[in-house]
Formats: sequence, C-alpha cells, structure tokens
Amino acid sequence: MRRIREWLSASMLAAVLGIGLGFAAPLGAQEASSERSAVYQLVERHFEQTLAIAPLSATWIGDSRYDDQLGNPDSLETRARFDLLDRQSLLAARAIARDALSPADALTLDIFINAREQQIDARRFPEHLLPITQLDSLPIELALLGSGDGQQPLATLAQHRAWLARAAQFPRWVDTALANLREGVVRQVTLPRVAAERVLPQLRAIADSAPGASVFHGALKRIPASATDAERAALTADYEALIVGQLLPAYRKLADYFANEYIPACRSSVGWSALPDGTAWYRARVRANTGLELSPDEIHAIGLKEVARIQREMESVRRAIGFSGDQKAFRTYLATDPRFYHTSADGVVEGFKAIKRKVDPNLPALFSLFPKADYEVRPVEAFRAAAAPGAFYQSPSQDGSRPGIFYINTNDLRAVPIWGMETLSLHEAAPGHHFQIALAQEVADLPRFRRFFGDNAYAEGWALYAETLGHDLGLFTDPLQWFGKLNDEMLRASRLVVDTGLHAKGWSRERAIAYMKANQVMADSDAVIEVERYMVDPGQALGYKLGQLRILQLRREAESQLKARFDLRAFHRELLVDGAMPLPVLERKIRRWIAAQGG
Repeated sequence: MRRIREWLSASMLAAVLGIGLGFAAPLGAQEASSERSAVYQLVERHFEQTLAIAPLSATWIGDSRYDDQLGNPDSLETRARFDLLDRQSLLAARAIARDALSPADALTLDIFINAREQQIDARRFPEHLLPITQLDSLPIELALLGSGDGQQPLATLAQHRAWLARAAQFPRWVDTALANLREGVVRQVTLPRVAAERVLPQLRAIADSAPGASVFHGALKRIPASATDAERAALTADYEALIVGQLLPAYRKLADYFANEYIPACRSSVGWSALPDGTAWYRARVRANTGLELSPDEIHAIGLKEVARIQREMESVRRAIGFSGDQKAFRTYLATDPRFYHTSADGVVEGFKAIKRKVDPNLPALFSLFPKADYEVRPVEAFRAAAAPGAFYQSPSQDGSRPGIFYINTNDLRAVPIWGMETLSLHEAAPGHHFQIALAQEVADLPRFRRFFGDNAYAEGWALYAETLGHDLGLFTDPLQWFGKLNDEMLRASRLVVDTGLHAKGWSRERAIAYMKANQVMADSDAVIEVERYMVDPGQALGYKLGQLRILQLRREAESQLKARFDLRAFHRELLVDGAMPLPVLERKIRRWIAAQGG
C-alpha cells in the first residue's frame, strides 16, 4: 500500500496534498532561491505550508519541527481552509505559461495541477463523515507514535516533551470525530456495520488496557539514559497523568460511542452505491485511485479477462509439477499442507530477511539507481494485527537515517505461505515500494512536493510490476514460488472484479469473499480482511493491476520501438527518477523518452 506513507486515510491525504497560502511561513533551509523557477517556488511553498497545517505529515517524512502538534484535518475550519487554498493554488498554477517551462518544471506543473483538481473534486463528497475505519484511523496512528517504535522521535527530553504536547491534543480530535460520526448517522453516511464492528476491538484494546500496560508506556522506555533521576521522575509523572487523565478516557469515550450508538445505527449495505450520491462518489474514487477515465463496467471486464489468463498460467504450473488433482485440489493442497507454512512469527520474519539477502546482490543488473536508505523487516504490532493488511511498507525518513520498514502480519501464520514469500518481498520491499518511495524522496533536484507525492496507481502499479522481475533477481527457481507470484497477481486481478462488484454491481460481502476464495489460495481470514478493506476504501485496490498493465504496456512499446537499443536499466531509471505521477502523465513522459532514444 499506500502515498507519503503506504497507509494514509482519505482525510490525512487531503491534508498532505493541501496548500496553505494564508500565512507567510519561512521556508528555512528548504526555501527555493530566487534562481528557482516560479513552478518550483509555488510547489515548494505549498509543501512547506502544508506541513504546518498537517503536522503529522511532517513527522512521517522525518521533519520534526511540528512534532508537538497533532492537527485536526476533519474539522470544519481546516476543511474550509484547505478548499479555499487549493482553489487559490490551482488558479496560480494555471496562470503559469506552460510553453516556456523546462521539461522538469512542466512535469511538476502537470502533477501539481492534477493533485489540486483531485482534491477539489474529492471535497464534493462527505469523506470527513467517515474519519475512522478498521484499516485506517488516527487513534491507531497515535498509538503507534506513542509506542516508542513509531516515527515520532523520542531520543531526547525535548522530543518527549513534544510528544506529550502532541498527544494532549487527541481529546480535541476525538470530539471532532464524534461530531462528524453523528452527522454521518443523520445524513446516512456511515460505515457498513460489519466494518464498524471491526473498529471497536481496536479501540477497546487501547481504552481498556490497565494504565501500567498501556501501549503508550512504550515511550517511557525511550527516555534517554543521560536523564537525571529528577528529570526521569518528572517525565514519568507527566506521562502517567497524560495516559490516565486524557488518553485512556478519550479512547473509552470513542469506544463507548461506537458500541452504544454508532454500530447500531450503521448501514447493513456494503457498497458505496448505497450512500447518498454514491454512484458519482465511487466514480470519483476510481478516478482518484487510477488516474484513468474508465467506467466500473470497463474495469470489471478487464478484471474478468485477467482472472481467466492467470487461471491458465496457474494450470500450467499444476501440470508442470505433476500434481494429479484438479486446480481446486491443487489450491487446497497448497493451503493445507503444513510444510508450506512457518510455525512461528520469528520464522516468517527470518524467511523474508533471507530473501532480502538473495535479492540484493542481483539488483545492479536491473537498476542503476539505488536508495540510500535500507529497509528492515518487522512483524505488525499485536494491538493492530487482527485487522491490519497482510503486509505493507512504511517509508524511510527523507535523509535516509531511518530505514524503510517492510511490515509483515504474523497474526495468522496460515496467511503467509512460504511459496508466496518471494513475490510479496518483491512487491513491498526491493525493488517494489522501497525502491520507488525511497528513491523519490532522495532526489535532491525535485521539490519536496514531488519527492513525497503519492499516486496510488503509479506506486502500486510499480510494486506489482516489480514482482515480474523475480526471475532476473534469482527468484522463482522453485515452480511453487512462481505459482505464488501468479497467486498474488490473481489477487490483484480479482480486486478489479470484486471492488467494482461491491460498489457498482450490488455484490454482497459474502459473494465477494466467495469469489476471492474461489480463484486463488487464500486463508479465510485474509479473504475477509481483503473484502472488508475494499468496502471502506473503494477504488484503492484498482490501482495495482491497472497501474501494472500500463507500465507493462510502456515497456512493450519501448522494446518494440527501440529494439537493440532498449536498455532495461535505463527504462527503470526513467520510470523511477522523477517520482510518482498520475498514469497519463507517466505515459506522456515515457513516450517522450522513447522518442529521444531514437524510437
């Protein structure tokens, strides 16, 4: 997954992509000089002022200036401000004479205008009335930051004080969220009931923990050894007062509302079409997540075609290894034989580390650009594992001092088959999300808007394309690992069918789960989590396969036109060097590159 980080709520994404023109905050060390172009200065100013308005975004990219602030992106004031600022910014961008720009500035302007248009379009719909889902919420993000293992730095006493100040603002956010949720009930814009029921145990796990066992006590372990006894005692007392007096009561307030009022009022339907203006809302979601003007019916048809193709390739694997049963029996065999599963969470983590050691030496054959930051493999924390995705990636800090993190969910070991680990590593780590996101952040010549810009179809399309590179990286020598690659590709093809089925064709949750299980090896728990993910984040799952198909199409065009002049390392460099961008912008860029190579 994925964005500035793989995992952002729609409200947070709106904040990240906002622009502040209402005050003249200095750009400091990042300020564009007078020699910089008007485009660079516009987008750099936008990014700088956005960090002040959306302070969590700054922390996520390793900028600690706002670590004492939480922000309140779903409040009426913040939403109105973002909307006005986006409209002003769009006018300013459109006023720039594009014909006189350098290719780099023209690309930046195209991406910037597209982002502003996307945000303005998204605000036609009441996204703020759904501030919490089982996948994505500030209460869980806050717990991660306060656990001591998150992205909030806690190495000094000053950093601890900043965190205490930030966390103390959480009750205000809860009040805003409750007001929005209540308005959503009145306007019949609620989560599906089954999704809301998934949120409650997440909140209860934090709210009902004994004060001394709270996840927020993890930060106390980070108090520097250099602190005096008096400093340690004072800081500990402040932590206890915050946890007991503010944080746990705020979590209980939110959990009680979900249990007593919200869940009983939630809708029984699961598709976005059941919401007010839901058909238009879903189409806007499709555009935002793919960058393409494809109808749900067109996407559904593409999905069915891809599912059929991958089924044929899966059948070839079954025959090649000599399995005597049919495809259904083959999937059952792969899903149930104990030899295909680790027996411990540590075994899973170590298995992914071994894949990393195998892939790393082979990357120079395919790439000429490498991120400064490395990545590490971690299990998903226990308090969020039950509803978290099977795997996801968290970006490194912009200076490379904090590594990227490949999170693997070890809550259900049957959801992490050994034969699927190679393709999963390629997708989430190197050369998938880690290469794309870390490299973009490190390109010093790009304005920060570009370095940290997230486009769903580009990012997920690249990661799925990265899975096709496994043979060249020394993987997939075992036919079952190749089946794992096909199985993961089937997941992404099935998503085209199921997402559109749920939100445009009236599919039930049960029908969607059955379809997922019928076409691939998938643990029951994974099938449920996947479908319930699509239910609360419509359109996001479409970006993977549609993005991969467009990148593969561009590669075929380059190979066909350049023939012997085609250089795969150069092609990959061109795909990655300018960071994320909408697919139509990427297509124009790559076709210009092909022409410049003599194609």
